[in-house]
Amino acid sequence: MSEVTAEKVKELRERTGVGMGKCKEALTHAAGNMEAAIDFLRKSGMASAVKKEGRETKEGLIGCAESQTAVCLVEVNAETDFVTHNDRFKQFLQDICFEAAETHPASLESFLEQKYRKDPTLTIDQYRALVVQSLGEHLKIKRLLLIPKDKSHSIGHYSHMQGKIVTLVELKGGSGHEMIARELAMHVAAEAPEYLKPEEVPADIKAREEDIARGQVVGKPAAIIDKIVEGKIRAFYDQSCLECQKFLKDNSVTVTGFLAQESKRLGASLHIAQFIRWKVGE
Repeated sequence: MSEVTAEKVKELRERTGVGMGKCKEALTHAAGNMEAAIDFLRKSGMASAVKKEGRETKEGLIGCAESQTAVCLVEVNAETDFVTHNDRFKQFLQDICFEAAETHPASLESFLEQKYRKDPTLTIDQYRALVVQSLGEHLKIKRLLLIPKDKSHSIGHYSHMQGKIVTLVELKGGSGHEMIARELAMHVAAEAPEYLKPEEVPADIKAREEDIARGQVVGKPAAIIDKIVEGKIRAFYDQSCLECQKFLKDNSVTVTGFLAQESKRLGASLHIAQFIRWKVGE
C-alpha cells in the first residue's frame, strides 16, 4: 500500500477537478495508487476523462528551430521561472536549437559532446556550463527531438505560453502547406490530443475505458449497456484522438473534415503523418 500524502491528494485534484475530500477518499480506496484512484472517481461519475498531464514539476522553456533539412525541438530546464525570462537563457536556448537543427545529432548525449560551431573550443555541454556561471543557476538540456524534412511533406510548428508548450504537425501530401500544418499545431496546443487516430489507441487503454464505461451503467439490460459503452468509447476517441476532435477554428467539422476541405480546395491529398506536443516538465 502506498501512502496517501497531501501532495498526492493535490495532484489528483489538479488532474480531475474533484474536491480534496473526495480525492483523499479515492486515494485511500485505491491504496494510494494514482491511476486506480482516477478510475474510482470516473466510475462513480465524479470525474470525466482525465488527461495524462499532472502538475508541472520543473521550470524551463521549449525551443524550436528550423534549418533547410530539419526541424528541431529542445527543452531546457532551470531552477526558477525567473531565469527563463532572462535574455541570456533565451539566447542559449535559441543557439542550441539552431545548432541541433543544422548538425543532426544522433542523440542528446552525442549532442552534448559535440563541438559548438560558434566557438569550437567548447562542447555544447561546456557552453551550457558557461551560461550556468553567468546566470548563477543550474540548467539542464532535458530532451531533444529532430524531425528530418521530407520533400513530399509539410511541417508546421507553434509555440504557446512563450515556450511552455510547443507543438508540431507533419503533413504528408506535398510541400508548401506549412500554414495548414501550423493551424493544426495550434489546435494540438489547445486540445492536447493523446493519439492520432482510434487505431493507435493501445489495447490496454481501450480496455480500461470500456471497464470504466461499464462501471457507470451497472444494472441496465445487457443490450443497452453495450450500446452505451460503444457510445462512451466513441466519445473517448472524439476527445483523445486528433483526427476525431472538433477542429478548433471551426467546430462544425472534425480535424479529418478540415483536412478533407483543404485537400479539395488545393487539389491535394493531405493527411497527418505525425503530431508532437511538448509541455515543460513532462
